[in-house]
Amino acid sequence: MRPDDWHLTEDVDEFLARAGDFLRSRPALHNTPLTVIEKMRTRKADAHDAEATVFGRLESGGMVRAVFYRPPSRRLTLTPLSTEQADTLAAHLADLGHSPSGVTADHDTATVFAEAWQRCTGAAPVAHWWGRLYRLGNLTAPEPRPPGQGRVVDAQDREQLIRWCNEFSADVGEAPILDAGSWAGSRFADKHFTFWETPDGTPVSVAGSTSMVGGMIRVDPVYTPAHLRGRGYAGAVTVEVSRAALTAGAKEVVLFTNPANPTSNALYQRIGYVPVSDFTGYKFSYGAPEAD
Repeated sequence: MRPDDWHLTEDVDEFLARAGDFLRSRPALHNTPLTVIEKMRTRKADAHDAEATVFGRLESGGMVRAVFYRPPSRRLTLTPLSTEQADTLAAHLADLGHSPSGVTADHDTATVFAEAWQRCTGAAPVAHWWGRLYRLGNLTAPEPRPPGQGRVVDAQDREQLIRWCNEFSADVGEAPILDAGSWAGSRFADKHFTFWETPDGTPVSVAGSTSMVGGMIRVDPVYTPAHLRGRGYAGAVTVEVSRAALTAGAKEVVLFTNPANPTSNALYQRIGYVPVSDFTGYKFSYGAPEAD
């Protein structure tokens, strides 16, 4: 495989013109690139980033075989690669002087690329994030169904929504720094949210979902405050947003879990979600090895 089989660009429209069909061919597996790159496309008029996003596609035989993108955060996201493809990409990026801060992909791809990058540059990979991708099979409402109903979140709920998104971020190890001023630039801002409310109208759980891209909607995030867990609220609100996604015409409805959390994994399988693949994120240490 030749390095010039990889084509790099900073033009999102050019990239999607060549790679869009490939991304849409496997919308469940490619859900993150689909949603993130679509957001980049719709926001491309914002030219304030000091460094542009780099998009790459691997072509052979006139077909796109794989893609990556590297935003200003410098974290690579890859679609599935073979060991040979990962080796070629790592060598090509190293020759071009790229220095990604890490990589996220399905576990096998992330691991072979991290190993290839270490061979090329000496950067030590440190695994720090694990996710399990599920896609919806036959949606099944939980039994017993908790009392209450779903309600679409509106503008008057913004303060509580921001608070719960901060709490969710803290739970999953992200920095909980949202406020009214930073909301618009956050990863939550373009989601559609639904509360599960008790019969007296008290919100007890929340679920978000992406806009539909390539016939796919991702449920993200799902959060119930700690003191309200174990009552079926998360399952109920997830069913609510999943059913709404199907009603909107989604052909694929997906979500990620922490594979180390048996409670959430069992819950999503009970309501009809089926595991697809495990994902891993690595950080790259270019100096001394990072401490555990």
